[in-house]
Amino acid sequence: MLEGRILKGIGGFYYVYTDEGVYQCRAKGLFRKKALKPLAGDRCLIELTHTDDVEGNVVEILPRSNALIRPPVANIDQGLIIFAMHSPEPVWGLLDRYLIMMEKAGIDSVICINKDDLSEGTEETDIRRIYGKTGYRLLFTSASMKTGMEELCSVLDGKVTSVAGPSGAGKSSIINAVLKQDMMETGDISRKLGRGKQTTRHTELIRLWEDTFIFDSPGFSAMDLPGLEPGELCRYYPEMRDYIGRCFYADCTHLHEPDCMVKNAVDSGGITMERYSSYSDIYRELNERRRY
Repeated sequence: MLEGRILKGIGGFYYVYTDEGVYQCRAKGLFRKKALKPLAGDRCLIELTHTDDVEGNVVEILPRSNALIRPPVANIDQGLIIFAMHSPEPVWGLLDRYLIMMEKAGIDSVICINKDDLSEGTEETDIRRIYGKTGYRLLFTSASMKTGMEELCSVLDGKVTSVAGPSGAGKSSIINAVLKQDMMETGDISRKLGRGKQTTRHTELIRLWEDTFIFDSPGFSAMDLPGLEPGELCRYYPEMRDYIGRCFYADCTHLHEPDCMVKNAVDSGGITMERYSSYSDIYRELNERRRY
């Protein structure tokens, strides 16, 4: 048997990267019995159907270090969340939701703002002000101008990175720039909707260079947070963690209670108003969901 890593799954076939090459495999029936679906990024064992063939069967999924539902990937070292400076216009609440999802999964995140060449003035300063206290690494790139690629490659080196972001933000263009070849299909922005056209139709793990892999996955325009309770939300805002447990009320929601350390931090500038407003909106949404 050979050990490998699943690059992608299409039409019932799984394409597995090994030291011997890439093999097209089917998953054996035992996975259906266990309700275990192989994911891109899974480390696995395969057996060849013929010794001189490039086909085989996935016979075992090795233990996962982590897994995400969206995108459906496994064994990730970090998440690279790509938003555009403009075209499409960034929706920061959507970015915050994705950061929360990655925090909940225990996966480090890197924020990449692409199309930096479209900046009209103070946007980069504002973004650094809002997210600078979160502890997330911030990258500013332009795939079209090939700027910021050296720093990005340094961030990717030696890691398995999941890439996500809204359609049109330039995920595939960035991957092409890193690869220095047009491997991934790219799309234009819809003039009518101001949204990116969907070009990535499935999640795929791409080998960049030795020990360095990157996922490309379909873009998203919404992000739900299943299974998240309102009371645990503040844990997933890194800049709020130092204040948790220090409020006057042990069950403080950080919304309306007096002597709230989180609200005091907002007033003193330790937490930005934009991030606090994001927290408040999502908290109320989660609380409303519990009623139904």
